[in-house]
Amino acid sequence: MKTIGLLGGMSWESSLLYYRIVNQQVRARLGGLHSANCLMMSVDFEAIERMQKRGEWDEAGLALADAARRLERGGADFVVLCTNTMHKVADAIAGAIAIPLLHIADVTADAIRRAGVRRAGLLATRFTMEQDFYRDRLASHGIDVLTPAVQARAEVHRIIYDELCHGRVEAASKRIYLDIVRDLIERGAWGIILGCTEIGMLIGQGDFAAPVFDTTLLHATAAVDRAL
Repeated sequence: MKTIGLLGGMSWESSLLYYRIVNQQVRARLGGLHSANCLMMSVDFEAIERMQKRGEWDEAGLALADAARRLERGGADFVVLCTNTMHKVADAIAGAIAIPLLHIADVTADAIRRAGVRRAGLLATRFTMEQDFYRDRLASHGIDVLTPAVQARAEVHRIIYDELCHGRVEAASKRIYLDIVRDLIERGAWGIILGCTEIGMLIGQGDFAAPVFDTTLLHATAAVDRAL
């Protein structure tokens, strides 16, 4: 079994989900008392979030590249960056290490294509919804991406940072998300991407008839595939 290097803390609420999923999947596949060989480097999200707000992406890339090097020195065989938004600096991270970086958008695109979906609605932080780094990566796989309207994007972002990253799951916020997803489907989305690793805490496949692509689950599962 290969050793998974989890680069998390952004937020630790979703990093907890990664740790649980990789261990549950290894146990389910191998049985007995098996669990994942993994390392976790969990950064201080307060510092990273400040860099996001200020647009200091190069500085954030340097910080996460250093964290990835620590995982490599610790014996990780590959790195899993446990966040969608910070894949904006994926190239800086990948360029700093000799081991592979398992890109969350590639894993997500593979799942979307297997489901026969060619146009998907994206819920994520405003950075991920509004900047090109993530949508262009999906487009390179042939996935057309729809995002919510401006005010809806602001609400999706607010709920992520003010609630989900603090471990708060509010019924009122779920209703907001459900309405936003319905609008995306009415606009032509064939499926919905939960493009922030905390969103699965609030909504999931059970809430919709259309296929839902939970990036946290997909990414963690792909990590186990590679590890085994």
